[in-house]
Amino acid sequence: MTVEFSLDTRIKGTPFNHYWEHCVGSCHAIMGTRQDWREQLAKSHRELGFQFVRFHGLLNDEMSIVTKERDGSLRFSFFNIDSIFDFLLSIGMKPFIELGFMPEALASGTTTCFHYKGNITPPADYDQWADLIKTLTRHLVDRYGLPEVRSWFFEVWNEPNLKFFFDGTQEEYFKLYRSTCLAIKSIDSQLRVGGPATSINAWIPEMISYCQQTGTPLDFVSTHHYPTDDPLWKNSDLSMEEFFANFADQFGTYERGILHKMTAKARQEAGDLPLYYTEWNTSAVLPDPIHDESYSAALVAKTLADNDGLVQGYSFWTFSDLFEEGGQFAAPFHGGFGLQNIYGIPKPTYRLFEMLHGLGDERLEVSRGNGSSVEMLAVKKPGEITLLVYNHDIPGSSIRQEEVIINIAGLAETTTATISRIDTDHANPKQKWIELGSPDYPDRKELDQINQSSQIVKQPITVDVKNGNGTVQFKIPEHGVVLIKIVK
Repeated sequence: MTVEFSLDTRIKGTPFNHYWEHCVGSCHAIMGTRQDWREQLAKSHRELGFQFVRFHGLLNDEMSIVTKERDGSLRFSFFNIDSIFDFLLSIGMKPFIELGFMPEALASGTTTCFHYKGNITPPADYDQWADLIKTLTRHLVDRYGLPEVRSWFFEVWNEPNLKFFFDGTQEEYFKLYRSTCLAIKSIDSQLRVGGPATSINAWIPEMISYCQQTGTPLDFVSTHHYPTDDPLWKNSDLSMEEFFANFADQFGTYERGILHKMTAKARQEAGDLPLYYTEWNTSAVLPDPIHDESYSAALVAKTLADNDGLVQGYSFWTFSDLFEEGGQFAAPFHGGFGLQNIYGIPKPTYRLFEMLHGLGDERLEVSRGNGSSVEMLAVKKPGEITLLVYNHDIPGSSIRQEEVIINIAGLAETTTATISRIDTDHANPKQKWIELGSPDYPDRKELDQINQSSQIVKQPITVDVKNGNGTVQFKIPEHGVVLIKIVK
């Protein structure tokens, strides 16, 4: 089937904010003291434009934040936090501060999550918790200056609606939020605090209602989602135990465009408050092969085009496969969340974010003659038009290769263009790794070959222009992405 698009480059477009560049996710905080983590983050900032980074575990015991002395008194140390935050500012980034998990010295219980054992219980003494938060906030303001810290975000906890992450009720989370928020605001009322940082877009109306009723400040709404959350989201009135008892066979299934549907609902629920998704990816399953494949790049392209104008920030989880929640995987391609693998080799989705970073900030209207799984985003900047075409549908769909024709009005006779691709045969380092025998520990020569296969290749493409009207024609495979850059 042939898919045909039309656009007029002479018609003024709409603002196109690079909202996905606001923040990116990472594994737990202590990773920020590692050189390889720092190198990969700096590369992501430089090449993809990410401005903030968010991670769990800032207050974990491995960070040595709180120590109980023999006499029962508490000693605070922010040395490791300073090391990480100093580095972030040195490369032009900022922290999106997730406050958690609970230091053992302050915890009401011993329940933990993940390989690194983050304590997920509420504080035993809320006065002691508030003292920690006040002391930390005051320290940050003293070290980095009030104007700088006012530009940051303080988010309370991570996914408290899941028993895996918070061993308490919704009411207890709201109590924790209020205690934390008031402690931060006692240092400066303009510091930004928000939540509920829930999974599956949950608790947004309840959070806003609680803050309004109690006079608790709420500067922004944050939440998370994945397309594989779809069955959970549709049955969000059930507990996780009830869901898995009745619908576990649906986990991992979803409808096309589900992330847009979730985001639109969350946008409506958040009202006038800024809305930040502080965690999302193309699958919540780990490991999942799609994280390493072009399928993920095509899904991200569609999602970011669809969600334009709905959120202030949309933080992809994560920038690297340096990731220890379930213990560090050794294989270069193991289906990890990261945009880069453990060696810093870009995956197809990294290359998609690289393409997106190069787009302008004026979105052009596109008309399509017939329906298919192929869609297009057209963006303009002075002297240049970029067309991002993606062929995405959900697993198990009847997606296929399509012929694409793009009719473009308002071009000069001297117009030139290039084409770049992400698909099974292009920017696919996993395939090269497989061809090399899938070594768990590749040597330097093998890594160089794998890295080379991840590169984006630009090639010239013909634009037939007559009387200012041009046509571009090409084929796009299933789960492929094509970028056409036209220089007027």
